[in-house]
Order: sequence, then structure tokens, then C-alpha cells
Amino acid sequence: MAQDEGRLGSNGAVRRVADEAGVTTEWGHLAWLIGEVETPGAEQTFGVVTIRPNQRNPLHLHPNCEELLYVMSGECDHLLGEVTYRLGPGSVIRIPRGVPHWARCTSAEPLTAVISFSAPDRRTENLEGDASA
Repeated sequence: MAQDEGRLGSNGAVRRVADEAGVTTEWGHLAWLIGEVETPGAEQTFGVVTIRPNQRNPLHLHPNCEELLYVMSGECDHLLGEVTYRLGPGSVIRIPRGVPHWARCTSAEPLTAVISFSAPDRRTENLEGDASA
């Protein structure tokens, strides 16, 4: 298997990201694993988000894609439009293109979630002053 991973990794099919990779913000961390920047030719964006306890990412929307967020650990309240949903491990939420949203970690442990976008060039419009959504 390791031999295959090395071979596949050389053409961009497999990507490993170190823990320190990504963008750290005051509320958490975003690690982009797949997308047009990380893997040219990709047709979607894929990453992992971590949100610290009692923190949330800024209210934002994605004008060019929908998002799927799958909770791996921790819990959050997720505002989607005007409705707030409670999410925990095993929960998935679909965020349609153009709908404002944010996630607030409500557990004592950080929220860790896999995030997937239907476009390789995920665009974000922040509806608050923070540029790191």
C-alpha cells in the first residue's frame, strides 16, 4: 500500500497535509486538502475545519457552490439562513449555494468537521468583517 501511495502521490491523486498546514484564525483552523490551488485539475474542494469551544466562524456564504459539513467530533449550533440546527458526531448538514451560515462550537472539546464544496474554487463572501471563513 505504501508503495502505491507514493506512486499515486507523485501525480496528485493522494495528498497528505501536516497538522500545521492550513489557516489558523482566532476561532479555529481550516486545513484545505483538495481544491484547485492544492491539486490543480480538482473538480471540488475538500478540507477539515476545527472550531474552538465557545467560538464560531463568521457569518458567510458561498456564491458559487454548495457545502457539506460532516461532524467528526464535538458539537455545534449551526445557523443556516434563519434556522439553527444542533449537530454532533455523525451529523451532516447541506448548505445550499448563497445561504448565509456559521457554526458555533457548543462542546467542551473542539468541533472537528470534514467540509466538502461542489466547486474547486470555493468562494466565500464574509458578511462580518473577518476574512477567514
